[in-house]
Amino acid sequence: MKTTTTYAPRWYNTYAIHLFRLVITRILPVSWFRTAIPAAKDRKAVDGFFTLEIVSHCWGYSNMLTYQLSSFVNYPPTKCALTVTVFYAVEDTKSQAVLDFFNKQTVKNVTWNFQVLSKGKLFRRGIGRNMAARTTSADWLWFTDCDIIFHENCLDSLAEQLQGKQESLYYPQQERTTEMLAQDDPMLRQDSEPQLVDIDADGFSLHSRDKAKGAFQIVHGDVARAIGYCEKLKMFQTEDDRWRKTYEDTAFKWLISSEGIPLDIDGVFQIRHIQKGRYAKDSNISRVRSKIRRLQE
Repeated sequence: MKTTTTYAPRWYNTYAIHLFRLVITRILPVSWFRTAIPAAKDRKAVDGFFTLEIVSHCWGYSNMLTYQLSSFVNYPPTKCALTVTVFYAVEDTKSQAVLDFFNKQTVKNVTWNFQVLSKGKLFRRGIGRNMAARTTSADWLWFTDCDIIFHENCLDSLAEQLQGKQESLYYPQQERTTEMLAQDDPMLRQDSEPQLVDIDADGFSLHSRDKAKGAFQIVHGDVARAIGYCEKLKMFQTEDDRWRKTYEDTAFKWLISSEGIPLDIDGVFQIRHIQKGRYAKDSNISRVRSKIRRLQE
């Protein structure tokens, strides 16, 4: 029997998110919205080789996903065992083809973990992140996006930096980014068959970061398993009909009472792009957002 997915009314969920951000976080105790976090002294402090899980979502970004997955093949870790978790939907056939290609690549210390979700669940990123947080067996999780590239020495320098650490949240102190790329830039090609690729690092410029924003959240595994990812905030666990702006990143930092601690990590690259995948191609909102991003650039 065929079932139909129903979504919370858009206005209701949008209202709930803004109410939470602007009012609830200022007047109610955080303990109402999560289970207890293990004390820092009770969390595992890794010593030597350990396990890491990197978690990303992909919808309509098969070109950037190719760069990310290639980086794990080109520059695999030697100081940790990596699980690469990617949430996707079967309707995104280009991403499916990319994942099928990489699933056939055997890489030492790398395990592929590609998880299909319904579009409704994929479009609310907090759902997949919560699934990963609750089920992971890793010592550390890195919640990221598919436009982030883990280049030369990235994972090994991360492994060195995390030795003995017990705080809830860390982030890379610096990253290298492209200019804001238009959709017709050669780097964003989408018409080729899935393949291994690499970047020209000279085309990226260095920038510093001041907090653990969206794609740069490195979370202690004991904390993730204990509280999930915005698990008790219904507005961030509700399916949606299109990709939504990801306010759950800020909510998660509120839940753990931390903006993150910077780490000196090599080889963190990001592909910046004008056209956002969460907006319909050539729609009015897509054109407006693209103009805004060009002006910001």
